[in-house]
Amino acid sequence: MLLGLLLCITVAYANTTGVSSEHLTEGILGPPQGIARAHLAGCGDTLLFAGTFVRATVLPDLPRVVALSEDTASGTRVAEVTVSCSNSSGSPNVTLDSIEPDHPFNSIAISSDPTDATTFRAEVTLRAGAELDARRVNQYTLILQAACPGEDEVEERLFVRVAAGHVLRCDTPFASAEGDVVQVLADVAPRTPLYAVLPQPLGGLKFRLQNHNTPLTLTRQGLVLAPDNGFDPSKDTQVFRLEIEVMDHHGHNCSGAVRVEVLPSRRSRVTFLEPHRAVTVTEGIGPWEVVTQVHASGDNVRYAILAPVAPTFFTIDEVTGEIRSTHQLEVIRAHLLIWAYNALHPNDHATATVNITVQGRDHQAPRCVPAIFVSQVPETVSPDTTLVTLTCTDTSTDGCLHYALEGPPSSRSHFCMEGPQLKVNTTLDYDSEAMAALGFQFTATIVVTVGGQPLKSTRVPVLLTVTPVNEFRPACPRGATFTVPETAAFSSVVGRVAGTDRDYPLDSLEYSLEGGSGPAQPFSIDRRTGEIRVVGPLDAQQQKSYRLVVRLTDTHNDLDLRNRQSCLCDVSVRLQAVPDQLPVCIPEVQELRITAGSPGSRQPVTHLVCHGGPDSAVLTYNIVGGNEDGRFRLDQNTLVYLPSDRAEPHPFVLLVEVWGGSGARRRSSVVALVVHVTPRSTPVPPSTTTQHTTLQKEPLVVMQTEAVWDPPAWFVAVLTITGALLLATLGCMACNLLCSNRAPGKLFLAKR
Repeated sequence: MLLGLLLCITVAYANTTGVSSEHLTEGILGPPQGIARAHLAGCGDTLLFAGTFVRATVLPDLPRVVALSEDTASGTRVAEVTVSCSNSSGSPNVTLDSIEPDHPFNSIAISSDPTDATTFRAEVTLRAGAELDARRVNQYTLILQAACPGEDEVEERLFVRVAAGHVLRCDTPFASAEGDVVQVLADVAPRTPLYAVLPQPLGGLKFRLQNHNTPLTLTRQGLVLAPDNGFDPSKDTQVFRLEIEVMDHHGHNCSGAVRVEVLPSRRSRVTFLEPHRAVTVTEGIGPWEVVTQVHASGDNVRYAILAPVAPTFFTIDEVTGEIRSTHQLEVIRAHLLIWAYNALHPNDHATATVNITVQGRDHQAPRCVPAIFVSQVPETVSPDTTLVTLTCTDTSTDGCLHYALEGPPSSRSHFCMEGPQLKVNTTLDYDSEAMAALGFQFTATIVVTVGGQPLKSTRVPVLLTVTPVNEFRPACPRGATFTVPETAAFSSVVGRVAGTDRDYPLDSLEYSLEGGSGPAQPFSIDRRTGEIRVVGPLDAQQQKSYRLVVRLTDTHNDLDLRNRQSCLCDVSVRLQAVPDQLPVCIPEVQELRITAGSPGSRQPVTHLVCHGGPDSAVLTYNIVGGNEDGRFRLDQNTLVYLPSDRAEPHPFVLLVEVWGGSGARRRSSVVALVVHVTPRSTPVPPSTTTQHTTLQKEPLVVMQTEAVWDPPAWFVAVLTITGALLLATLGCMACNLLCSNRAPGKLFLAKR
């Protein structure tokens, strides 16, 4: 016991100092020649047992820590571990495992020590293609298990610390195949930083853009900037891809990609609330006085005069939009084109026209009622219809009033002035592409002038909106006939009813099936697309075709949503018969021999190989004959035998019906199976497999005919009425014969 305690202390000292416990124990007990080995209970090394000294495999170099750089090449030796055996009978078995999954190390390579036959070298190397990343895993804990022949196994640990290297690495997802993704709004300011490339380590890096088909800019610091003029806010989502290469002063490089997605701006666009304005002022206004003011909605709005390029009499405040005089005004007429734009995004802009009339002090322009005319006009209004009559008054006696219509050509072609009356000049067709291009609106200005010098005038703005009228009924398609196989699956598309409607928006229809869906009409129709689909069983033997009535109803074609028109369309659906196909089994007749198993077990006999028609993917199997004592069962297509205590051999002739389909379309075939069952007690050589024999001579032919007659209801009714009439006729004839006393009747009876 004292010697065992001494050995435990020795092993503990060896483990703490790194000295081999074998050398310490040899110093205590002498060389271990010819002695047995055993594990120390609680010591982990050697033990005295029955007066003998036992030794185990030793890894004297472990545990220890090894440092490794993350840019170490694959195949590099990480560590060499010494394995000491007590004998030289053979090489030890050393295995390597790791606590971390997917470690980058090869299996242990063993080599012998040329100076000592009981010492071996275990080499740990990096696996081919291995990549170390100190930011992901900075230490691996390797478990080495070694066992010499005839000796117990020992387990120790090797710690591999991974230090950051000098390899240039780009961050993920920038370095991935898809690249990094950045989303920005279209109204971002020009040259705004959108993305920064941050490789590791930082400092002394060069960035190069590999593709130049992009308006974005890459700086020397690795910043991706917005275009110099910003993005176009009028476009939908825009995508730009930048492929960037990063290089350090050592020549190391890495590359990646950035995808910049430019989303539509959420800000309001620059818009003039009043695109046309007419202003009349009196002569004598001094310099720098406010004549009028324009206003545009939007962000960061600024104003400028586009035309004339060098205005002589007027200027505009860039921020407020106030139009001021630059000279003392005389009687003139000026036309200004005002430009409003977003200061941060000049591409976002709008224009407006301002007509300024400077009239004399002793002349006044006529006053008109209404001063502005806004109205809705139905598209069915007839030409020469008066829309408004102006009432204008003039205090002077210089002359009569003159009325003229100014505005775009489309407005002047559809409307005209007859004196003070604004009339419709031509038909207003709401259902045309030209009207849709105008936004169904017309703008114009009625100019009322007075004769004399200087010229005096009043301008009345006009805004007319054309409203839709549901004029046309929907039209049915020609030849709406479809063909569908009777085996069509549920929700299969039969066809599409393509109705038309000339009202704008064109062909805006809803579809419905008169009578709905049901057994008598196993179809449905999509409310919006007009697609007809199968929603019930089809049988060409019972009904070869269906006549469907589809209602077409127009939508959104009138200002009054209740004013809708519809029509009924006849649609014919023909059923295409699919030829019946009986299930086919190969072979149709089989002879089988089996040896019965123990009672109470289930013994597979054979598998039936059958296939049906294209419309019957699932087949059903049933034993219809020969199973007198119920010893056979069918598990789908597998025949199973239930052994009994019968002591004599017995043959069974089984008839198995195989069918596909259901109801009136049920189709079946019959397979004959001759099964010879040999009891276990009969001295027959043991059989482990089922013997299959296909009868080639005098096959057993089994024929089964299944007659199914399902007459239609009208045929049964006609047959019943005909039988009733026949019975009534026979009854009348019998009554007449019995009641008659004429001789021919007696002769007739005598003959009988």
